[in-house]
Amino acid sequence: MRILNLRSSLLRGLSAGTAVATLATGLAACGGDSDAAGKSDGEAPGTVTVGAHSNGAAKETALKVSEVKAISAGLPKPIAKKGKLVIGVGALPTGSVPLNFVGDDQQTLTGAEPDFGRLVAAVLGLKPEVKNLTWENLFVGIDSGKVDTAFSNVTDTEERKKKYEFATYRQDNLGFEVPKKSTWNFDGDYRNLAGKTVSVSRGTNQEKVLLEWKAKLKKEGKDLTVKYYPDNNSVYLALNSGKIDAHFGPNPSIAYHTTHTANTPNATRSAGKFSGAGTKLQGLIAATSKKDSGLAEPVSEAINYLIKNGQYAKWLAAWNLSNEAVSTSKVNPPGLPLDNS
Repeated sequence: MRILNLRSSLLRGLSAGTAVATLATGLAACGGDSDAAGKSDGEAPGTVTVGAHSNGAAKETALKVSEVKAISAGLPKPIAKKGKLVIGVGALPTGSVPLNFVGDDQQTLTGAEPDFGRLVAAVLGLKPEVKNLTWENLFVGIDSGKVDTAFSNVTDTEERKKKYEFATYRQDNLGFEVPKKSTWNFDGDYRNLAGKTVSVSRGTNQEKVLLEWKAKLKKEGKDLTVKYYPDNNSVYLALNSGKIDAHFGPNPSIAYHTTHTANTPNATRSAGKFSGAGTKLQGLIAATSKKDSGLAEPVSEAINYLIKNGQYAKWLAAWNLSNEAVSTSKVNPPGLPLDNS
């Protein structure tokens, strides 16, 4: 995946881990609401600007998109009546470039995920209100009705379908990141993790996958050590110091980070990818709403409108995620199996 080079002088000369942390520094102070996941104030009617304040992580792009009444007519009445779409993003405490992070103005929550939520809201004729939460509180917000739908790199899984409904919009690929000098590669085989120490974020799909592999290895009499760190900076400090052999996380973030460490002493590389839905199914990222809320259908229709009319491709290109495109949005398609196979 090609990622644009950072243009801001703020990051010039910093180590890779520090650079990522700098991009996300302001997130901890951004726990409230925001309708400015990009340029909202002063935008011309029917325009959504993606990639604003991205510090070079994206190419700022103004997209023409207006309400499609044939789609917004299918909104649940409570949502239509309040006239806004509350979009949940689980970016606290530090975010994840290029998916969700605080921009170069030190206050705007930007990233591919909140930007796409704003595009969908525009098609639905709703004002976007972005809530920045921890990953765990993102789902609490959906459960309580304080969040209408989440755009936060949430994987479609069969377990989650017990409580949530999905409208898919991007492929879900996980990846391993290692120091550039490392000779280890995943090669699509969990058995290659035997004897390794790998970091992962709590409460995520990649944690679920990694723990399943750990259990399989244990049955084979082999060890896999799983480590947890509070933020990206801590992960990369551990990786650079040799405390962990690899980090397992979302492929977009790893692709971004490896690109921006390429010419530093702490250069890293990708050591392999894995579908977020396992070996038998391509994983999918989906807008996530409360089960039976009635939102998945109109959200999916809005996404398909954006795909058909070209804004979707331009959004992906702006964030350098074109290789994770889907041809169509689906409502509740088969997701990560309960057995993680």
